[in-house]
Amino acid sequence: MDNKVLVRRWIEAVNEGDLDIVDALFDPSVVAHERGGDVHGTDVFPRKVVIAFRNAFPDLRLNVEDLVAEGDRVAVRWTASGTHDGAFMGIAPTGTQVTFSGTYIYRIAGGRIAEVWPSRDELGLLQQLGAIPRPE
Repeated sequence: MDNKVLVRRWIEAVNEGDLDIVDALFDPSVVAHERGGDVHGTDVFPRKVVIAFRNAFPDLRLNVEDLVAEGDRVAVRWTASGTHDGAFMGIAPTGTQVTFSGTYIYRIAGGRIAEVWPSRDELGLLQQLGAIPRPE
């Protein structure tokens, strides 16, 4: 499978809430380089991350803005939208419609996602949910 097709298939799976495809698309020892430190294995990334977001935003939808591939890397810039209908990071559901963005870089090895550098606008998301005040 082409690297760009692989990443696009993953984004479609997130939109569908289809985590059954994780084992086909991700190396079992995938490493996600999150801001708080590296996360290893598919049980945490992507499963726990996607479950947390989809539980909080059941209608979560990622829209691909840019998708660029070179060698074993695929960069995707996306915009997500959804309704805050479940608890998120300790914040009770607000019913707020949110939109936030992110840029992920994926490294593909052996036809699977082996490494991810995720970056999400969590500050903007928390501001929309009223958990953090917006600057004046």
